[in-house]
Order: sequence, then structure tokens, then C-alpha cells
Amino acid sequence: MRTDTGRRSIQRRRAWFLRGMRMAFSLPGFILVSSFVGFAALAKDAGVTAAQATFMTGIVWALPSKVVLVGAILSGATLPAVALAVALSAIRLMPMVMALVPEIRDRQTPRWVLYVLAHCVAVTSWVLAMERVKLVPRPMRTSWYAGLGFTLIVVNMLVVLAVYAVADTLPSAVSAALLMLTPMYFLTSLWGSAREKAGYAALILGMVLGPLFHMLTPEFDLLAAGLTGGLLAYVWHRLQRRAATV
Repeated sequence: MRTDTGRRSIQRRRAWFLRGMRMAFSLPGFILVSSFVGFAALAKDAGVTAAQATFMTGIVWALPSKVVLVGAILSGATLPAVALAVALSAIRLMPMVMALVPEIRDRQTPRWVLYVLAHCVAVTSWVLAMERVKLVPRPMRTSWYAGLGFTLIVVNMLVVLAVYAVADTLPSAVSAALLMLTPMYFLTSLWGSAREKAGYAALILGMVLGPLFHMLTPEFDLLAAGLTGGLLAYVWHRLQRRAATV
């Protein structure tokens, strides 16, 4: 009896894993692929080898962090400075992980599974998961998200490896345009999924403050704009709630 129950559980997990894999081949997934086409061209221009670019895709994963890494390589920065820059860029994913983990875990989920799945968290996988995870039975959510996240990683590793060979034939303007698709998709997705006015305020403040901080502190412009815009939006949200209760 236990053997049959365990077998059915494995079959269910496999089925939901495959559903997660299919979810990766959606419009957001194809937008992400097009962005990695631009990244492959950028990496080749920076002198990064095909093996290094492919390894970077799998290990760093989040596209902005890889762009920061390639930019640091081009600037000739030291290894500690490069590591710090990439780490600061990756900090933005921590709130995403904190929001996603309670949605995908159940009482029996081992911690190591959550640690492994946290590596898959990036813009596209997070947006897709937060939109669809409610439709997945809770015991199957880790399997579903593993199928989604690791499929996106593996597919884009293959894309980078394939595009690297033909990157010289791709116009630089096209590469730059493709690279911008993912942040544009991220911005529109966050705007559409925002539940409170504070979310809209944070996005608007980030767009306004970004160019300003780029002129003032180009090394930390994204971090400074995000922290300042988010803090101001939070303060405004708290003041609104306080005024509403008075």
C-alpha cells in the first residue's frame, strides 16, 4: 500500500514538473530568450568565451547581474569590486524569494529544496509563479516551480551557446534592443500585478530617480534609486493608512 502511494506521489510530481516545463515556453519565456540573444552578443563583444558565458548563465542566472558582471569586466574592475557589484545587483531578488517561498512550500518541504529552488528566482520565473502558483495544489508547487525555473535556465544556457557562434552577424542595435525586452516586460508585469497604490508609487519613483542617481552615483544608481523610491513609497503608504484611520 505504501509503495503504491509513493508511486502515485512520484507520478503526480512528475506530471506537475512537466506542466512547469511547459509554462516556460510561454510569451514571457520567449521574451526572456530574446533578451539572452542580446546578452550573448554583449558577452562576445566583451571578450567572454562561449564556455564562460554559458556557465555564467547557469550560475549567475539573473540577467541584470550578468550584465553588471560583463560591464565590470569591460571596465577592468578588480575581482572584489566585481563580486560586490554582482552581489548588490542580486540583493533585489531577496524580497522576491521571501514572497515566493511561503507560496510554494508546505509543512513537509525540506529546506534544501527551497534553497535549490531559490536559485531559479529571477524576474520571469517569479512573475509567472506569482501569477499561476495559486492554481497548483500546494504539495505539488515545488515540483511545478522546479520544472519552470530549471527549464528556463537550461533553455537559455543553450540559447547563449548557440547564439554565440553567430553573434558577429547580429547588428549591435538589434542586440541592444533585444536586451531591453526583459526589463520592459518586468516593468509592465509589475505595474499590472501591483495590488496597492504604493506599488505604483514605487515604480514611478524608481523610473524618475533612476536617471538622477545615474548622474550622481553611477556605480550604485540602481541600488540607490530602488532603496530611495521604495522607502518613499512605503512612507507615503503608511501616512495614507494613518490618515484613513483617523
